[in-house]
Amino acid sequence: MPVPDLFAEGLARGWKTYNGSRLEHDLTLEADIAIIGSGAGGGTSAEILSAAGFKVLLIEEGPLKTSSDFKMQEAEAYPQLYQEGIGRMSKDGAITIMQGRAVGGTTLINWTSSFRTPTPTLQHWASEHGVKGHGVEDMAPWFTQMEQRLGVAPWAMPPNANNDVIRAGCEKLGYAWKVIPRNVRGCWNLGYCGMGCPTNAKQSMLVTTIPATLEKGGELLYLARAERLLIDGERVSGIECLGLDERSVTPNGRTIRVKAKHYILAGGGINTPGILLRSDAPDPHGRTGKRTFLHLVNFSAAQFEQVINPFYGAPQSIYSDHFQWDDGIAGRMSYKLEVPPLQPALTATLLGRFGVDNALRMEQLPHTNAMLALLRDGFHPDSAEGRVELRGDGSPVLDYQMTDYTWDGVRRAFHSMAEVQFAAGAKSVLPLHADAGYVKTLAEARRLIDDLPLELYRTRLGSAHVMGGCAMGEDPRQAVTDSLGRHHQLSNLSIHDGSLFPTSIGANPQLSIYALTAQLSSLLADRLGTA
Repeated sequence: MPVPDLFAEGLARGWKTYNGSRLEHDLTLEADIAIIGSGAGGGTSAEILSAAGFKVLLIEEGPLKTSSDFKMQEAEAYPQLYQEGIGRMSKDGAITIMQGRAVGGTTLINWTSSFRTPTPTLQHWASEHGVKGHGVEDMAPWFTQMEQRLGVAPWAMPPNANNDVIRAGCEKLGYAWKVIPRNVRGCWNLGYCGMGCPTNAKQSMLVTTIPATLEKGGELLYLARAERLLIDGERVSGIECLGLDERSVTPNGRTIRVKAKHYILAGGGINTPGILLRSDAPDPHGRTGKRTFLHLVNFSAAQFEQVINPFYGAPQSIYSDHFQWDDGIAGRMSYKLEVPPLQPALTATLLGRFGVDNALRMEQLPHTNAMLALLRDGFHPDSAEGRVELRGDGSPVLDYQMTDYTWDGVRRAFHSMAEVQFAAGAKSVLPLHADAGYVKTLAEARRLIDDLPLELYRTRLGSAHVMGGCAMGEDPRQAVTDSLGRHHQLSNLSIHDGSLFPTSIGANPQLSIYALTAQLSSLLADRLGTA
């Protein structure tokens, strides 16, 4: 029995949408509140503000793809649903950055891991970055609200074999591990979350907050790039959007002007600073795009006698924070251990090598586990730091500068992952580095890892979490917005996404963005309702 396409049913009932690739003439749209970006921040804000009675317009650069479009095929999903066709990288090309670009944003293609912002992170923001009103007690009801809204709960089924490596290895070593909460309802346990959920089980913005917004009379403009904010003194007077082709790449010559009373940026940690920079938004202290952070990720592969089939089953269900806070909040670089799902095309890139070498590694995919370390940056003055800049064509790019402090974290993470993998019964382990081969004992792994030249391009690095770049805080000399997400210089502009974070957070960020933006948009609705 086919799964009903909930979004298609809504469109048939008359939801109001505009396809920027098919406009026959220029367009002017008006709303009470215009939101750029339809991911975790934009979708959450849209639902809350439309429920409060405001007419909301969501603006999305990417295409509208729904459950009937999701075929679990990498060759289709990556170019359609990811920023730069899954080719987004740091400025130097050394770090792959995976972000969504479609209606629903990254919530459409993430792996569903849903963590509350760690307590030490919230405390650090308050004490070191002048953030007010986001302590543990302040945020608790918003986390509860969004967990209930999006079905967030610890994964109840047994972990797949790929995730179970963390559990087995940590238990053997006496390290802490836990089950990951996931934002799913009626999950089929397919394992292809990164290609869009074909069963609508993943509670992404596509099947939750955006439909709720459209039901309330909100509107959606997609395949339209918000090129610049039109600024008149201390206010935003409009948005100039460019219609795009169906590939969401090339402007098609159509312009959409958007007029609203209030504007919200929710394009994420690269695109939100990017539009402010393109718009020449006031930035007297040069803060826009600065202190942009990643959870930098390195990887370790392992071969097992038993079948792992790392492409099936909930992609992330077990984690370990054993190393996350082991040297305090601002000590040596620390990290969270998780696993990535290993669909074939992604794996062929991840495992490296070429020709026969790559083919032999891929032949062993059913017996392969991969582990990743999420490195927590931004807490120590020597940690790596990024800056969003504009390329010559106006597109944003992240210049991320590695440091010795961060490389030390990468090396220790290689050691930790190899230790857990061997403890779980791996017969060989491969740190994902151009100069590494599989080794058969932990002692060999330790010697290999200690001798690896940790350099850009030789070390396999990636990230799916971009944070900061428009930091919140009460001091305009250090922050782009105040603690309520209000731009310090533009009175009718707010930012509601992960670019607000003054540091990375040390956990997959989607639930942090849901809760923070639920709080901020509820307070915004109160302010606008009484203005």
